[in-house]
Amino acid sequence: MAKEKKKITKNQKQKIKNKKPETGDRVEIHLTKEIYEGYLLESPASEKDIVLLKLDNGYNIGFNKKNISEIKLIEKSESKEEKIELKKDSKKPNIAMIITGGTIASKYDPKTGGVKWLDSPESLFKIYPEIFKIANVSEIEIPFMKGSENMDPTDWKKISKVVEKYLNNSEIDGIILTQGTDTLHFTSSALSFFLSGEFGRENNKKQKINKPIVLTYSQRSIDRASSDANLNLQCSAMAAVSDIAEVVIVGHATTNDNYCYAMPGTKTRKLHSSRRDAFKTVNTKPIAKIYPLTKENPSGKIEKLDTYNIRTSPKNQRKMKADNKFEEKTALLKFYPGQDPEILDFYKNQGYKGIIIESLGLGHVATSEARKSWTNKVKELIRGGVVICATPQTIYGRLDPWVYSTGRELQEAGMIYLQDILPETAYIKLGWLLGHKDLAKNPKAIKEKMLENISGEFNPRIEE
Repeated sequence: MAKEKKKITKNQKQKIKNKKPETGDRVEIHLTKEIYEGYLLESPASEKDIVLLKLDNGYNIGFNKKNISEIKLIEKSESKEEKIELKKDSKKPNIAMIITGGTIASKYDPKTGGVKWLDSPESLFKIYPEIFKIANVSEIEIPFMKGSENMDPTDWKKISKVVEKYLNNSEIDGIILTQGTDTLHFTSSALSFFLSGEFGRENNKKQKINKPIVLTYSQRSIDRASSDANLNLQCSAMAAVSDIAEVVIVGHATTNDNYCYAMPGTKTRKLHSSRRDAFKTVNTKPIAKIYPLTKENPSGKIEKLDTYNIRTSPKNQRKMKADNKFEEKTALLKFYPGQDPEILDFYKNQGYKGIIIESLGLGHVATSEARKSWTNKVKELIRGGVVICATPQTIYGRLDPWVYSTGRELQEAGMIYLQDILPETAYIKLGWLLGHKDLAKNPKAIKEKMLENISGEFNPRIEE
C-alpha cells in the first residue's frame, strides 16, 4: 500500500519551524553533500551516536551524529490515534480473522520503524478499509504471534481448534487466517486433513467443510509502495464470503496488482523467496481467479477455474470437529547423490514412526548397485515398523516405480510411492495418520490411507 505524502500548508510550516524533531516525525537529515528524507526512528540505547531514519522505500538507514549538519523537521507525527466507531452492516456477511503473525496483520509504527499487530476491527479498518466494503470483520482472534519458521504441530492444532469454533458459529460466514509465508503451505495442508472428517464420524461419513477457510499473506510490508497486502486481503475477503467451502491459499496471481488466485490447500507451494506471486499450484490449477473491487466493478468478481466443495446452508450444517492428532516423530528427508544410508539409523534410534523421502526422478534413491546402497537399510527400517514413503523431488510430475528396476527394487522393499503429492503435504498427511494410535499399529492400513485421496492431495490426471 503506497504512502501518500501530506501537503504541508504555510501555516503548518510556521508552527513546525520552531519545534524540535522527535521520534516518529518526518524529517530531512542534512549531510555535507546529501539530504535524506524519512521518518526519525528510535535509536538503540547502546548506539547513542547513531541516528536512524526510515526511508520511503521501506528500508532503514543509520547516520553517525558527527556527520549530520542539520535535522530539519518537515511534519510532526500524529501522536493521538483517531477513534473509529465501526457499525455492523446487517446487509453484509460476517467474517472472522485469525491472526498468527505475518506483515499482512500489522501496521507501521513510526516511533520504532517496526510494526504493531492489528488486534481489533478498528485497527484493521485504518489500514485496510476496502475489506469492510465486502463484509463485516466481526471477530479477530490471536491464538499466538510468531514467525512462521518458528511454528510447529502444536500451533497447527491450536489454529484448527479456533477454526473449528468459527465453523460452528452460524453468525460467521467465512474465515481468514493470516500467517508468515515460509510455512503457510504446511498450515494449509494441516487444516485440510484435520478438518477432513476422515475418522470418528457417525455412520463412517466424512464431514465436508461448511464454509470458506482462507489463508493469506503479504510478502512485502504495508509501508512499502510495492506491498501485496491490500490486494491479498481484499481478495481473501471476497473468497471468505463466496461459496468456496474449502481450505484455500489466496494471493497474487501475477507480480501486478490485477487479480489473485484461490489455490487448494494441499496442492499449493511457496515457489519464490520474495515475489508477490510466490505461491503456485503444483500439478493442478487454481480453484478460482478473484478480481478486487474497482470503480468500474464495485462488487469485484470471482471466476471459477476448477471444481470445489460448495458451502452448505446454515440449516443443513452438521457440527464440525477438528481431528488434529499428529505424530511429531515424523520426518521429511531429501535424498542426494552419495548420501550415506546411515542417516536412517538416526531416525530409527530416535524412535521415528515415519519418514518421507524426497526421491530423485521417478522415485529413486541409491539401490544395490551403488557404493552406498539404501535398499537394505530401507528394508531394515520398514521391517522394524517405520513407514517410509517416496515423494517427487522434482516437485512437478508424478512418481512411477515400474519404469526402472531401481523403483521396483525399492517398492518390493516396502517403500510407498505417493504419486504427485507435494513433499510437505505428504509429511503432514503421514504425521496426521500416525497420530491415530490404532491406525499406526497397522502398516497395511497406513499404506492404504496414504494412497487414498483424502483432501485433494493427489491429482489423478496431470495436464500442462
